[in-house]
Parts: sequence; C-alpha cells; structure tokens
Amino acid sequence: MTDTNADTPVQNQTTKIVVSGMTCGHCVSSVTEELKEVEGVLEVRVEDLVKGGDTDVFVESDGPLDLEAARAAVAEAGYTASV
Repeated sequence: MTDTNADTPVQNQTTKIVVSGMTCGHCVSSVTEELKEVEGVLEVRVEDLVKGGDTDVFVESDGPLDLEAARAAVAEAGYTASV
C-alpha cells in the first residue's frame, strides 16, 4: 500500500498579522525573533514600519500558522497582534 499524500508537495502559507506599537528597528527585531520561534515559521517580513501605529507583518509558514502561538510570540516581545 502506498501513501498517496507522500507525493503531494507541502505548500507554504503566508499570513498577515497586524502588530501595534512598534517604533524602531529594535522593535522589528524583537517581534521577528519571537515569531521565528513559533513552530512551522520559515520567514518573517515587516512591511513599512508605522512608528507607534499598526504595522503589517507577513509570516511564511510550512502549513497553517498557529495564530494563538503567533499572538503569544508578539506579546512576549511586548506588542499586540491581530490577524
């Protein structure tokens, strides 16, 4: 018996998270480092930092992103996130 799913390539997914309160490059580094610790996260990209406002953060993962873990990671860095 063969596993028909073994030949199916895993598709990476990108999830947009809106992070509030980042003001500088250090903030971006902190959030990025924490998000990279979430299981399955491959890459984190911050688009156009809005100092003190809402900034779009794109998280690429090897499957569905654990949104609660992502929120907790952002909170660990000292910020709030919404998806």
